[in-house]
Amino acid sequence: MAFLSSPSLLAPLFSSAAMRAVVDDKARLQRMLDFEAALAKAEADAGVIPAKAAGPIVAACRADRFDLGQIAEDAVAAGNIAIPLVKALTAEVAKNDREAAGFVHWGATSQDVIDTALVLELRDAVTALNNDLHRATDGFSAQAARHKTTLMVGRTWMQQALPMPFGLKLAGYAAALARARARLDWARDEVLVVQFGGAAGTLAALGNKGLDVTERLATELGLDVPPAPWHSHRDRLAEVAGAFAILAGTCGKIARDVSLLMQTEVGEAFEPAEAGRGGSSSMPHKRNPTAAAAALAAASMAPQLAATIFTAQVQEHERALGGWQAEWPTFPALLLVTSGALRAVADIAEGLEVDAERMRANLDISQGLIMAEAVSVALAIRIGKQEAHNLVEAACKKSAKEKRHLRDVLSEDKRVTEYLAVDEIAKLVAQEHYTGMAGDFIDRLLKSVKDA
Repeated sequence: MAFLSSPSLLAPLFSSAAMRAVVDDKARLQRMLDFEAALAKAEADAGVIPAKAAGPIVAACRADRFDLGQIAEDAVAAGNIAIPLVKALTAEVAKNDREAAGFVHWGATSQDVIDTALVLELRDAVTALNNDLHRATDGFSAQAARHKTTLMVGRTWMQQALPMPFGLKLAGYAAALARARARLDWARDEVLVVQFGGAAGTLAALGNKGLDVTERLATELGLDVPPAPWHSHRDRLAEVAGAFAILAGTCGKIARDVSLLMQTEVGEAFEPAEAGRGGSSSMPHKRNPTAAAAALAAASMAPQLAATIFTAQVQEHERALGGWQAEWPTFPALLLVTSGALRAVADIAEGLEVDAERMRANLDISQGLIMAEAVSVALAIRIGKQEAHNLVEAACKKSAKEKRHLRDVLSEDKRVTEYLAVDEIAKLVAQEHYTGMAGDFIDRLLKSVKDA
């Protein structure tokens, strides 16, 4: 993806600054060096390498000492970036201590470095999302409480269905984002395990010290120890990729709703207005849903990226050929687009502008047809569901054809007034009386956000 290059004109459009810092090449290189430094400490403490060797190795594990461009070029022949990095690290250590240089990367393999660095990256990535996740859930929760009784059109199949409080829609957004946050936290904790297996997952080079070193290494890095190395078992990674893609999808759903509400013909809610947002290069009147567009673009990309991670689970024996390598560019892209979707939605949540009067006006444009179900239900109690449905459906067609209010058409129909008085009909078509359990649902959704 173009925005993976650095610098990129597209990066700010589709990602957050916090996530760009996480997936920055120098940060990725530093995580690999963090692994090497932690490994040297762990092996020195376990008596696998000389105690005096650890210091010079740790001191050399600083990304600013290495030529990222050269490592990238050398990776073409080597097959991964760990091999040229270890070679460069060894040379860097040798500048001050040739003996210590001989113990760099002792007993490890390239996949140990790359996979553990990825785990550390995923931990940082979830942390990078936290601020925007809280902004979004807090913003929509506050808006939901504010609009608990603000009536709007509930739409199904893109058509008017029933009246509902706008707060119910907003509380649904907040709750979905809170579930995404909990899902991400769980997936992050599941994936936070060190990868250390040596050449083929047996740690044979470390003799009977393999598990001891693994535990010390994990402690140094703040990771858990799995039952065994997981070189070609990628289910944990697939799980966290799925959590990112689901979050992006949730953001896309919210963005789709907001973009539809912003349509000129609807005009019920809008992205925040600020200088430079949503304008057109040629039409001064335009107010385009730019944040929604960014979130929708990300929601289109994220599932395909996650699918690559899912596909990469099919790996050969103890070291994959192709599947593992496909993860390397895919995970950063997935993290970036997810962060961009969430940042856009957080901006919307904090600055959403609501036109309650337009919502009320849109409720009335069908001249009472939106209340047909309420009348049908009340009538069904007297004459049965099917007959009531047929009578109200006929009245609706007449109302639409004659452009008259449904209340008036029903009040003139003796087949209806035989069972429903005119004042009862008037009450049945009053929208504020037909929101069911919406108020309770709003309270329950907002409580779930607090409890998440």
